Amino acid sequence: MLTVIEHSFETLVIKQSKFIAHLMPFSRYDEILKELRAKHPKARHFVTAFRHLNEHDQIVEGSSDDGEPKGTSGRPTLAVLQGQTLINVAIITVRYFGGTKLGTGGLVRAYSDATNLVIESAGVTTYTKQEAAEFICEYSDVGKVEYLMTQSGVTIIEKYFEPLHVRMAISATASELESFYMAAGRLIISA
Repeated sequence: MLTVIEHSFETLVIKQSKFIAHLMPFSRYDEILKELRAKHPKARHFVTAFRHLNEHDQIVEGSSDDGEPKGTSGRPTLAVLQGQTLINVAIITVRYFGGTKLGTGGLVRAYSDATNLVIESAGVTTYTKQEAAEFICEYSDVGKVEYLMTQSGVTIIEKYFEPLHVRMAISATASELESFYMAAGRLIISA
């Protein structure tokens, strides 16, 4: 499976209609949809599709035609995401109507082509499942622990500065976590 890390967009123009496809990590979907609606008040449609893994590692998917004829926009967009095996992603295609009707086949092609265009230009990467973890260490060991996290590929989600210790929430693949814990050894008070 593949995924994206950053928000990217591409524009496709067909018969004066503009299709601006935005591809993003699913975690940013609601935020970016709100921004796009504010930024493009004259746009006719905001067609969406998404695929993500839930807490049970099941694929959840959905799409919306947002006023386009049923099955001509959201479903074809989702089909491209499925075909490219993208996960934990969302796509929002902003459409400005150019005055010429494209017909149902034309709409399906336009939304599919816009989706393929943004996927080709986006920084697509292999999906690896990240696991969340938390541990406690001494204040005096924070520098060493952060260095070991960088070496192991572990990402710091948040640091909590408590009266006697520092608690860190982290994220990494299972093998990266194992590598980090082995390297950190006695620097970690409790995990």
